[in-house]
Amino acid sequence: MKIIGLTGGIGMGKSTAAAAFRRAGIPVFDADLAVHRMQARGGRAVKAIAAAFPGSVKDGAVDRAALRAMVIEDRAAFRRLEQILHPMVEQEEHDFVGRARRAGKRAVVLDVPLLFEAGFDKRCDIVVVVSAPLAVQVHRVSLRRRMSRADVLAIIARQMPDREKRRRADVVIPTGLSRAHTLRALRRFIRSVLG
Repeated sequence: MKIIGLTGGIGMGKSTAAAAFRRAGIPVFDADLAVHRMQARGGRAVKAIAAAFPGSVKDGAVDRAALRAMVIEDRAAFRRLEQILHPMVEQEEHDFVGRARRAGKRAVVLDVPLLFEAGFDKRCDIVVVVSAPLAVQVHRVSLRRRMSRADVLAIIARQMPDREKRRRADVVIPTGLSRAHTLRALRRFIRSVLG
């Protein structure tokens, strides 16, 4: 079974790529979705986050806006948050791959925004990076998350630079031209993987 890593900075088009893999019948592990579940009411990470970041939990769930405000410009706080979440995400990813292997799947995708930073790339056979120009990236995130340009740029600055992700990738899918162009590139890649 091939393990495909999918990554790219915020707003680069990972959701579009993940949807294309799913349509092709390839199971996708969504690390962001796993984190959302962990931070929801009753989630695995709620107690640890509440202890590490007082005031970040309301009504039994992590208040994502409050937590973001606590870590957005504080690298030490962000590292503490990663130390809570990464082992939990890693366990869920491990379980996901095991289930897919037992089900006889030919490939799986690990959709992990911090694939390189968290070391998930070491478990992948192929790493795909989605990439768009900075102006497109900022515009997409600003629209989707209703964040200020300064907040978007702060998040981007904290992530591994796009040029470094492209350098480390096995395959780069450009997502800044058109959706149709992106989907054609993804379909070509999927055909090459599934034969």
